[in-house]
Amino acid sequence: FGSSVGGTSKLTALRVSPVPKRSAAMVRVKAYELRSKTSKELLKELDDMKAELSQLRVAKVSGGAASKLAKIKIVRKSIARILTVYNQKQKAEARKQYKGKKYQPLDLRPKKTRKIRRSLTTEQKFMKTPKQKTKNSNFPMRRFAVTM
Repeated sequence: FGSSVGGTSKLTALRVSPVPKRSAAMVRVKAYELRSKTSKELLKELDDMKAELSQLRVAKVSGGAASKLAKIKIVRKSIARILTVYNQKQKAEARKQYKGKKYQPLDLRPKKTRKIRRSLTTEQKFMKTPKQKTKNSNFPMRRFAVTM
C-alpha cells in the first residue's frame, strides 16, 4: 500500500472496530434443547422472552445501545422457535390421543388434494353388485385357442 494524505497509511484508515462479544443471554435458543423441555417450561421461557423483547423495544424508543437493537432480532427469532416447538409438541400429543380412533380432527388428517380426499378407496372402486357377480359367474370370459 502506498502512503496516503496526512501521513497515515491505508491500513489504519481501513481498521474495523472489534465485534462485541455476545453475552450469555444473547445466545439464541436451540430447537433441540427446547424439545427436551416440558410444555410448562416452554411457556415460562416464552413469557421471559416476550418480557425481554418489550424491554428491548423500550430501549429502542429511548435511544438504547446498538447491541440492544441487534438483540431484538435474536429475541424475536427465539420466540418463534419456542412457539414452533410448543406447537409441534401439542400436535404430537393430539395425534397420540386420536390414534386408532374412527374420526380425527381435520388438521390431523392427511392434506393431499380435495379430489383425492373425495375419491373412492380402491376397495370401493372394485366392488361389484350381486347381479354383476352372478352374471360374471354364469357367463365367464370365453377362452379361445388360437392356432396358426
